Amino acid sequence: MAATTLAVALLLLPAAAAFAPPPSGLSAPRIRPAAAGRTAALRATADEEGTTVDCLVIGGGISGSTLAHNLHRSDVDVVLAEARDYLGGNVRSVVSNDSDGGEYVYERGPNSFATQPSVVRIARELGIDDQLVFADESLPPWVNYGGKLHPLPKGRGGKGPQGQIELVFGPNGVLKFGLAGDLLSWPGKIRAGIGALLGHAPPPEDEEETIQEWIVRTLGEEVFYRIIDPFVSGVYAGDPTKLSMKAALPKIARIEDISYGIEWNKFGAIFYGGLARQVELTKERKADPPDPEWVEFEYGNPGSFRRGLSTLPDAIAKELGGRAKLEWKLTNVAKGDGAYVATFDTPEGAKTIRARSVVSTIPTHAVGSALESVLPGSAELFRRERSAIQRRGIYHPPVAAVTLAYPKSGFRDVELDNDFGNLRDLPGFGSLNPRSEGVRTLGTLWSSSLFPGRCPADSNLLLNYIGGSRDPAIGSMEEEDIVAAVDADLRKVLLKPDAPEPKVLGVQLWPTAIPQYELGHLGLMEELEALEEKNEGGGLWVCGNYRSGVAFPDCVTFGYEHAKVVKAYLDGEQS
Repeated sequence: MAATTLAVALLLLPAAAAFAPPPSGLSAPRIRPAAAGRTAALRATADEEGTTVDCLVIGGGISGSTLAHNLHRSDVDVVLAEARDYLGGNVRSVVSNDSDGGEYVYERGPNSFATQPSVVRIARELGIDDQLVFADESLPPWVNYGGKLHPLPKGRGGKGPQGQIELVFGPNGVLKFGLAGDLLSWPGKIRAGIGALLGHAPPPEDEEETIQEWIVRTLGEEVFYRIIDPFVSGVYAGDPTKLSMKAALPKIARIEDISYGIEWNKFGAIFYGGLARQVELTKERKADPPDPEWVEFEYGNPGSFRRGLSTLPDAIAKELGGRAKLEWKLTNVAKGDGAYVATFDTPEGAKTIRARSVVSTIPTHAVGSALESVLPGSAELFRRERSAIQRRGIYHPPVAAVTLAYPKSGFRDVELDNDFGNLRDLPGFGSLNPRSEGVRTLGTLWSSSLFPGRCPADSNLLLNYIGGSRDPAIGSMEEEDIVAAVDADLRKVLLKPDAPEPKVLGVQLWPTAIPQYELGHLGLMEELEALEEKNEGGGLWVCGNYRSGVAFPDCVTFGYEHAKVVKAYLDGEQS
């Protein structure tokens, strides 16, 4: 029983919304009916000189582009301004062919999404749902520890009760993980089992915990160092000794709150809170089922599009047409004659747009002082010295995405645990590296195993992430040195020592990658919300993945939910 309890508890951690924060401070009010008397004369187009558009969205990443899509579908006159020459932010897909005619489909940023209704819905609306692809649900993530790859528990793709039975009793289920798995020692299993089944020390009063402090307090050090630390590094490229538990992983933190809310569970054993949350989640999904016309999907299953994630922002760019302004860099936002006036540097010189409402989705370091005249105090907030964690503002560490291909014959000829087969076939989602293993690469996604047609059949395609908060030196390295570091790590984990040199497909260094939800982050967001509320007349929101979640589905969901907020504001202005 203890082994099963422990394993279920471990599963709750990575499975709780894929380590992504939910929307913070962005409630979605009920949409009021469009005001009577609103005429076509008020519907200014984006290119009419001197007119005022309903909404200006600044920033064309996934958050901004999906918001513009939803506003456009809601008959809101919207303009989307993006500093780069494409939409999608860090989402960049590439399709290339080698001299032998082999085709490679790879990503320069995020590799996939944990499927949620918002993603399937927007794909349907854009007419690209026939391009959705989903991974084999039985493929597990692997942890590289002690010179061996260890599978984390996963079901076999069964639906409903069958899937739950597989998850617990299947060949790679939680029972086998707890009893026969050797990723954790028996003392580590017992310590985690006590925290999961019996209870643990209470949280400190009036003190914000880091992810490390929370996990060690509830489940012990082994669970943290061997499982949670590599997961956090893989998702946030962050430092769990600085990341705030409640800010970065609020859905997991809430499990403890639910546990203590169970009257008889006096010591907060998290297993019971996890079960209660699963019941809640099941009820929520039954109450709001997916549209039967949508493509069938499983919640949380890794997904993408046949030609990569850029399929989504590319479709939005096509839909918006001239309303998407590329290579427009924001310099200032002011107020004049009852509207916001935004100024941009563009290839054609300075341009201005008048708008009844403005939503900024660009990173805070890119905002600078551009909003100061309409949101006094924002510049100081975005640059604030945070001495407790030795940061200024919200930190975005450098991360490199390195895509390499090797022939399957170059991989180790090793039979993996739990009858998953030979390592050469890469039967899994990918591999993660605890810091104890002396591997610099944060994690490696086994791209060619996840989705069909990513590379020739005799090769394996690997997307590797390296850098992050604990390795910022990656930001100043030459590309060939980054590739050499990744290749050396792969030879420690997946490849034979004499494997051929890699086919280098892509090296993308993102100098300011994933926003870090570190200690004090929630306080910064509360101050930002207070600044918005002080803005006379409203209609200005400062958003982005530093506020509503870093995961791809969170950004898409934000686009839906915040469109309701903007629409309600605009309708209220006209009533």
